[in-house]
Amino acid sequence: METIDPNISLADYFKDPKNPLHRQYLALRDFFAEGKTAEQIAKEHGYTVSTVYSLVRDFKIKLRSGQGEDPFFKSIKPGRKELDKDGGITRKIVDLRKSYLSVPEIKSRLDALNINVSERYISSVLDAEGFARMPRRDREFRQEATSGCKETLQAPKSTGLSFKQEIFSSQMAGILCFIPYIVRYGLHEAILSSHYPVTQNISRLSAILCFLALKLTSIKRYSMDDTWCMDRGLGLFAGLNVLPKAAWYSSYSSGISREMNRDFLKRLHRIWQAHGLLSDTANLDFTTIPYWGDEDPFENNGSGKRNKALPSILSVLVQDPDSGILCYGDTTVRHRNQSDVVLEFLDFYKEGEQKNQPLRYLIFDSKATSYQNLNELNQRGIRFITIRRRGEKLVEHIQHIPQDQWKSVRVEQSNGKGRTIKVYEETTGVRDYKGKLRQVYITGNGKLKPAILITNDFDLPLNKLVRKYSRRWLIKKGISEQIEFFHLNRNSSGMVIKVDFDLTMTILAHNLYRVFAQDLEGYSHCEDETIFNKFIQNAGEIEISNSSIEVKLKKKKNLPMILDVMSDIKEIKIPWLKKLILKIWASTST
Repeated sequence: METIDPNISLADYFKDPKNPLHRQYLALRDFFAEGKTAEQIAKEHGYTVSTVYSLVRDFKIKLRSGQGEDPFFKSIKPGRKELDKDGGITRKIVDLRKSYLSVPEIKSRLDALNINVSERYISSVLDAEGFARMPRRDREFRQEATSGCKETLQAPKSTGLSFKQEIFSSQMAGILCFIPYIVRYGLHEAILSSHYPVTQNISRLSAILCFLALKLTSIKRYSMDDTWCMDRGLGLFAGLNVLPKAAWYSSYSSGISREMNRDFLKRLHRIWQAHGLLSDTANLDFTTIPYWGDEDPFENNGSGKRNKALPSILSVLVQDPDSGILCYGDTTVRHRNQSDVVLEFLDFYKEGEQKNQPLRYLIFDSKATSYQNLNELNQRGIRFITIRRRGEKLVEHIQHIPQDQWKSVRVEQSNGKGRTIKVYEETTGVRDYKGKLRQVYITGNGKLKPAILITNDFDLPLNKLVRKYSRRWLIKKGISEQIEFFHLNRNSSGMVIKVDFDLTMTILAHNLYRVFAQDLEGYSHCEDETIFNKFIQNAGEIEISNSSIEVKLKKKKNLPMILDVMSDIKEIKIPWLKKLILKIWASTST
């Protein structure tokens, strides 16, 4: 289409036309409507006489051809332009609905393919095709349903975000609420300074954020392979157009060693300490990650979830009892070095310890170390509380303690409620330990047999000592959460991830939930899954401009609390998103 000089006079536009079709129209108008001769028209419009007669002849032929089209002016049809001329968009919409996807979910997948249609348009197509309204679905059903969409739409290749001005929708837009916390605590800097691999097309930071995005959204790898590639909100979180496919995750994980994970955990440990999120006490416990392969390269470990021993990877998690932050994890534990885990964690802690924040207390299970290592902890000035193995003589001794010598203590349970237990203490000695230990018997804790605590702390009052150890029971809840919500042992996935790296990403995701929950008044004690369901799991519309990224979250019961939290966070420029400012609002439409 030819451009028009904006400075041309309106009169000259008609008197001296520049467009050839415009000149032809005026010439034919003079011939038929004004009755001018061919010689006069040729002189006025710069044609030869023969050219004028040729124009007249061709015009008559076109007009009498019966095609019905105007040779000079195109008719403008009223209403919207036709979006789906070949029916391809309609077929995609129908196929996605057959996979039990809602209108917003269909839109987010079409946005990933740069097919820009509104939710109203999708709804009108479904109505025209005779689809009924989608019944209410729970989260489990929605995740299972989307696994059948892989062949319907092919996800685009994952590349760096272009940052062009655009608007798209996301079913996981709520995950972007974590970005200010990543920047506030400098987690992106810890990732950049780590030794994790860099790929040809994806930076180190974007690569780790890809894994973190799946952890934070609790995507079940075993049933959701590749479907996350169709959500542009998840891609934006990592600074990409969309997240990579499952094969990339397995390939990236294969190049990661235990030393890389330990180094990264050490960097995170310094961050948590610098922000006062680690106290002088650490709770340590074990969990088993089952192995489901045909071969049997692993040792048998007891699984509390399945009440039996099975081939598995024995891993250790260390949690701060006050903040709930997981500060250490290791999946390289074997039976031969199991008793040295406590000392290994102590060495890890000392490497990143702040002078004004020393570790004073360790609380752990009996199988975490030996009596000889307990003596080593005592020599290093570390106070400990642990469980002693129950022997027949000890159980018999407990049964002969007079009932009037037991004391009642109220302790906190993992469900937030309290329980009254009976306790009795005495002094004892054990082999390979120099000196005496304080021994405490506990009954009424829900176990058939009494628990036996031993500690080198003779100063702490009995009720406070028991309460201090009882808080270790809360880590049992945390470990169960890692297995269920973060899918720590979902090894039937088509995405094969090194377990130690999987645990490290789980720790990072869990800690992000903990610092986020601290800003949610009344919800700081809630599990990560509860925080996800109530606050993070939310769809929205995302608009990228030259200066900001605006996220308009859909209306939800707890949305006002999120908006209050986001408003308290000052405008933060996101380093990996071209230093754009993140703004989170409530959507004006449902």
